[in-house]
Amino acid sequence: MRVLIVEDEKRLAASLAAGLTAEGFVVDAVHTGTDGLYRAIENTYDLIILDIMLPGMNGYRVCSALRAAGDETPVLMLTAKDGEYDEAEGLDTGADDYLTKPFSYVVLLARVRALLRRRGGFGPSPRLRVGDLEIDRVSRRVTRADREIALTAKEYGVLEHLASRPGEVLSKAEILEHGWDFAYDGDPNIVEVYISALRRKIGPGLIHTVRGVGYRLAP
Repeated sequence: MRVLIVEDEKRLAASLAAGLTAEGFVVDAVHTGTDGLYRAIENTYDLIILDIMLPGMNGYRVCSALRAAGDETPVLMLTAKDGEYDEAEGLDTGADDYLTKPFSYVVLLARVRALLRRRGGFGPSPRLRVGDLEIDRVSRRVTRADREIALTAKEYGVLEHLASRPGEVLSKAEILEHGWDFAYDGDPNIVEVYISALRRKIGPGLIHTVRGVGYRLAP
């Protein structure tokens, strides 16, 4: 799952990004409304966490612009304000939920997961099955032939992406786009490192290399 945070309080943005990354999300963070709108238009996200009071362009205008453009990405609005009018205005612009600062990170995470479930962020089913491999996207539990497999957050992200499109060949570029944030400018061969680690952990016969093209997950 890929999340965009648009928050001008840089320490709060960094803290939220670190927490969500630890939960296995891929997170991009920007600090102005203008940058937030640009990122949201140029990239595909599963959820946007959007502050209302932003430099350049406030959160209401960002959300309105996205909805006017037909972008239905779930939006969770954050604000230091507290009032029925502010909440109503946020929801009227097309936001899906609203959270007033200060808030508990546990509550924010619960709201994020609820929005993703509500809007189909976990797909038609929260469980993915490819052969004898099963992934529970809510609990993030991975098993093969009923044997539980411990994965790092990044390993899980790569495997989940492959499992969400079983039988399809995904290029390194597609896997990088899904599993790493926009600031990553390292070696794209990092994908090979994670594919190799996944093969060791889940065993043979599932992850196939299509030379010169990419990888596919299939029995």
